[in-house]
Amino acid sequence: MAHATGYFTHKACWQHEMGAGHPECPERLDAIEDRLLLTGLDAALERREATPAALADLELAHDRLHLAALRGLADTLKDDIAAGGPKYAQVDPDTAMNVHSWEAILLASGAAIDATDAVMAGELRNAFCAVRPPGHHAMRRQAMGFCFVNNVAVAAKYALERHGLQRVAIIDFDVHHGNGTEDIVAGDERILMCSFYQHPFYPACEHSTAANLVNLPVPAYTRGMEIRELAETYWMPRLDAHRPQLVFVSAGFDAHREDDMAQLGLVENDYAWLTERIKDVAERHAQGRIVSCLEGGYALDALARSVEAHLRVLAGV
Repeated sequence: MAHATGYFTHKACWQHEMGAGHPECPERLDAIEDRLLLTGLDAALERREATPAALADLELAHDRLHLAALRGLADTLKDDIAAGGPKYAQVDPDTAMNVHSWEAILLASGAAIDATDAVMAGELRNAFCAVRPPGHHAMRRQAMGFCFVNNVAVAAKYALERHGLQRVAIIDFDVHHGNGTEDIVAGDERILMCSFYQHPFYPACEHSTAANLVNLPVPAYTRGMEIRELAETYWMPRLDAHRPQLVFVSAGFDAHREDDMAQLGLVENDYAWLTERIKDVAERHAQGRIVSCLEGGYALDALARSVEAHLRVLAGV
């Protein structure tokens, strides 16, 4: 089924959670699954169960000590819980691990790696990874912003190092700046990263001016047509000049106008348009190969509808 769209996930991605009321919750995946069944789109996708990433592959994007610290936190947490201690280990003010988080971290990145392998082998045309925790705030040596390991950055480095590709692209349309991805890929001319994000907003950090980054910071209340014009003007010429052999997507849907985590004004049609343009680039340069990974999106109904729009374009239905 070389023309199929893969859908990678794993039950462990539901078991990671950070406490009652946290916006990055397992119900996000429930909402997507319910929408796929309700609309019949599920039948158009080839489901695959993710396998855990190898530490050697995570180390393509992350410092070994960072990974060891996360694993150590998970082990300590088991002991603490057994002794009647807290259920969560706090990593930063809004990011925590539970006893299942390390397994979910390995499987979220593993999904992106598995999708890369399947697309490179020609088994799938493209793929979407319905995984959590998300990844694009995870820096080489630091977890933050609900993210522990950078799924897309790991997969991009994996495609270059393990599959021998010379050029890949990462397109990040989450409302928050993918500072972790930028930290890992800035200056690596094999990787072109294109993004837009609300600014000023989380995270409050300096943005790199490396030549391989096409950052489009936009003010609050920017609407979809303005984003489309910016993407057409600034992303597309750079993507065509780069000629990526595989396109990765950090697919965050929190720029939706119904998502109160931020203040941008996109709707489902804007995500469909962005996906069409990404697909056009992949068709021209990458034999149609796309690996997309879920990032943000916290208004559950808007998230589900937006993922549906994204997947309909990927699957061509």
